[in-house]
Amino acid sequence: MREHRLEVADVIRQYGDEFLKQWGHTLSPQQRKALYDIGVCRTAALGGHVEECDDCAHRLIAYNSCRNRHCPRCQSAAREQWLAERAKELLPVPYCHVVFTIPQQLAPVMLQNQRVCYGLLFRAVSETLQEVAAGFPRLRAKLGFLAVLHTWSQQLVHHPHVHCVVPAGGLSADGSRWVSCHPKFFLPVKVLSRRFRKKLLALLRQGFADGKLEFFGQSAELAEPARFDAWIERAKETKWVVYAKPPFGGPQAVLKYLARYTHRVAISSSRLVSMENGRVTFRWRDSRHANRTSTMTLDAVEFIRRFLLHILPAGFVKIRHFGFLANRNRSSALVLCRQFLNASAGAAGSAAILSREPNSSVEHRCPVCHTGLLRIVGWLSAEQILTLRSIRSPTEQVDSS
Repeated sequence: MREHRLEVADVIRQYGDEFLKQWGHTLSPQQRKALYDIGVCRTAALGGHVEECDDCAHRLIAYNSCRNRHCPRCQSAAREQWLAERAKELLPVPYCHVVFTIPQQLAPVMLQNQRVCYGLLFRAVSETLQEVAAGFPRLRAKLGFLAVLHTWSQQLVHHPHVHCVVPAGGLSADGSRWVSCHPKFFLPVKVLSRRFRKKLLALLRQGFADGKLEFFGQSAELAEPARFDAWIERAKETKWVVYAKPPFGGPQAVLKYLARYTHRVAISSSRLVSMENGRVTFRWRDSRHANRTSTMTLDAVEFIRRFLLHILPAGFVKIRHFGFLANRNRSSALVLCRQFLNASAGAAGSAAILSREPNSSVEHRCPVCHTGLLRIVGWLSAEQILTLRSIRSPTEQVDSS
């Protein structure tokens, strides 16, 4: 029997009721659903399924997953499937990693207006990258890129920022050739920072004028036009951070980057250290001190509260494509890019994905013969799972990993 490893779900199961007593009145329907889903993920409450090895015919029963996109346990299969699709779209060029971060002053308003403000954040990032790339003398190209929204810091504080993975170059203005950027330099971060600040603040002004923003609590005073204008003016004086890593490796390196950033949630269970006496300790990386690893201890209820800050509105798309990689023209643009680069469609990226071990709840290696693949051959209700557990120890009958 494997030793149980502390998970976010354990914290929710043990302290979820206490959290709801204190904070339940503040939760959105999506936060309530995430709290429930993560708490029952891979337990008898969701029923189970029977898996059979296609080689040795070994059978086991496994609990079903909640499939909530905010669940730390349910991201692996979704990530692998998504990466397989992206692998077909990678180009044989270096890629760049660019991060756009807003000042903390704006975070409370963003949190109160998530759907509107996160959408404006994506728009400001997209327009900034495309306009600067089109006008920068060393490039003057049309970009195509993928952007991912993260809303957390390593300490689970609300900290919205957008990660962009961008091919190091783009199509010329007339679409007649591929233009590569400098091998050690992408775009000037100071120019990106100033343009990004101007764009986002202008979009927030427009959102306020259109009556799309709401203000509560300590931010309530911003509902007054004069105070809102003063708030915007203060934000203009703040330094906005844009980070651009020099171009790095090709398709396989990009897949590792995408796997690291696209399907992450606020905190993975691997960072949890302990849960004792109503307190949760976890590891965090201190970027201000050479990424030194430290630990932080929070009251369990506060840990859950911080985790739920990062539950996105229903249907909100947190991974978006822009420029020539936008959905409406991606296929034709990629064909054109590959013609200019003399490349076949996604060969390197597809090979990298296909060489991976199976890693999903539908298909994975048999723990007995280690050669066959386990495939789902039947489904069990929660009542059937509970009946099996009453007959024999769940460790002998049910795999909840």
